[in-house]
Amino acid sequence: MHYEPIIGPGVWYGRQLGKRDDWIRHLNAAELEEIAEAVRAYRARGAALSEISPATFPLPALGPVLRAVLAELLDGRGFIMLRGLPVERWASDEQAIACMGIGSWLGRPRPQNAKGHLLGHVKDLGLDIRDSNVRYYQTNRRLEYHTDSVDIVGLLCLKTAKSGGESYLASSITLYNEMLARRKDLLPALFEPFPTDRRGEVPEGMKPWFDIPIYHWYAEKLSCIYVRQYIESAQKLFPEARRLTRAQIAAMDLLDDLCNDPAIHLSMDFRPGDIQLLHNHQILHSRADFENWPEPERHRHLLRLWLAPIEARPLPQVYAPRYGGIVPGERGGIMLEGTKTTVPLRAE
Repeated sequence: MHYEPIIGPGVWYGRQLGKRDDWIRHLNAAELEEIAEAVRAYRARGAALSEISPATFPLPALGPVLRAVLAELLDGRGFIMLRGLPVERWASDEQAIACMGIGSWLGRPRPQNAKGHLLGHVKDLGLDIRDSNVRYYQTNRRLEYHTDSVDIVGLLCLKTAKSGGESYLASSITLYNEMLARRKDLLPALFEPFPTDRRGEVPEGMKPWFDIPIYHWYAEKLSCIYVRQYIESAQKLFPEARRLTRAQIAAMDLLDDLCNDPAIHLSMDFRPGDIQLLHNHQILHSRADFENWPEPERHRHLLRLWLAPIEARPLPQVYAPRYGGIVPGERGGIMLEGTKTTVPLRAE
């Protein structure tokens, strides 16, 4: 392989972006009314949330804007924040309809866990991360920089924590360029397979881990998939999994150091009504520890979507064991034998 610097809109530095707000798209009054009308109409029909689509959730004016947002996610900076949804005025089903309706304009929803949830609830459930079946989004623990196993992830903020919970983003393309400049000798290690724990969500006939490189060159694009916490748990839980080399560990150490560099990552706070949208193949994201309010009804709560757009980039076959396939619009998420998709309105 030939390692060369990458240029383009996907290369950015948080210290520079933090001085601007052009990555925030404020929803205007007309757009908000259009969303509210679509929510009212869908709610009145009583249709299943799993059936929502641009045809059943029409947004004549905002729809084209969302298509432009999708292009920015897939071929531009790789993330955007939509701001201004009046979530505090909506019931839980209205919040879910709005979230999934807007998301349907960006891609098809994919199940986020073994229960087949098309709508996730990012909330501290008081679970112990030492349990191999627990995932970090179910706790109040800090998340290391990682990607989710789908093309696009969307987070709608309903309630914020008493303190903490800041969101951090880093461009995996910028990280590649920085590693190339600082330790070119370590880059090849990131293109080697890393065993990654499935956290108990194991498709039939598959191992409890999957092997995949962190970086991939394919169809003239650089893609990234990375969850170090689950790479390390695979090393602890599965002796038969491939052992990491010193170079792979050193490469992850440097990758993490670069992610945590304030010059490289972008820090942002969520407000109720914010929708953060990320392109997983080029954005790593993290979250700080948080402290909840004493009252359970005030606890930090985000709704999450995993979306598969039909316009998504080609992916190599090595993604198939994790994504369940590589066909755009039909890939990503957690698909187990016999799992039926559902849209829960409360955290489970």
